[in-house]
Amino acid sequence: MSASATAVTATTDVGKSDARIPLRAHLRHTGALIRRNLLWIRQDPESMFDALLMPIVFTLLFVYVFGGSIGQALGGGQDGYVQYVIPGMIAMMSMTLSQGVGTGFSQDFNSGVMDRFRSMPIGRGSVLFAKISVELARMLFATTVLMIVAVLVGFDINNWPGLFAAVGLSAVFASSIMWVFLTLGVILKNAQSVQAMGFMVLFPLQFGSSIFAPTQSMPGWLQAFTDYNPLSTLADAARGLMVGGPVAHDLWVTLGWSVAITAVMGPVAIHKFRTKS
Repeated sequence: MSASATAVTATTDVGKSDARIPLRAHLRHTGALIRRNLLWIRQDPESMFDALLMPIVFTLLFVYVFGGSIGQALGGGQDGYVQYVIPGMIAMMSMTLSQGVGTGFSQDFNSGVMDRFRSMPIGRGSVLFAKISVELARMLFATTVLMIVAVLVGFDINNWPGLFAAVGLSAVFASSIMWVFLTLGVILKNAQSVQAMGFMVLFPLQFGSSIFAPTQSMPGWLQAFTDYNPLSTLADAARGLMVGGPVAHDLWVTLGWSVAITAVMGPVAIHKFRTKS
């Protein structure tokens, strides 16, 4: 039998054995893999530098470099801009850190770790869910750092339940986007390719949104783009929850985007992982 036929047969056998694994075993496998990923972070603390430094750098950059001019346009000066931009940056963290799951996944494939996982009698989905869980933990860590810096630069937390709701909504959206990056981590050859593709996706979505500035002054064609940009609805929903304003429409649109992306990309990522040779 040829090597390619053997690989296809092995993949089919793995898929069949995966289908027979009960839910309790899937949960146990996911927990073990989460612990493995956390231990890897403990051994390589530098992998947390982006989650630590990104919220600090971006907060200081936008507040002190752009806060004065944009704040004046908002009618509240720099203090007003702080109240505007911090909820948007929570949305930004959910998107920016999500690409880490794809680069890490690609590195595990190239190092042979994923080949070992796929040769073991564990649920294929457990590997993916464990990756997403750890990246969500990294995102929550980055959000905590962001809020500490935000308070230091003058952000007023007047609505704690709204803050927690905004962070939860960002986590839901981030988990859906991670399926996209998991798929890229499987189909692209290396982590650099995943990172490059991630920037091509993230850059227009982040800056063509209401995260950093209101969209009313943008050209008409760009405003049309921001109306369909899920990062705009996420930022506006977080803003409404944290500092007040309309919430319902942006909340439901963001949840709709999250469900749709997960429903489409989740099965694709799992299928690509199972069938990758």
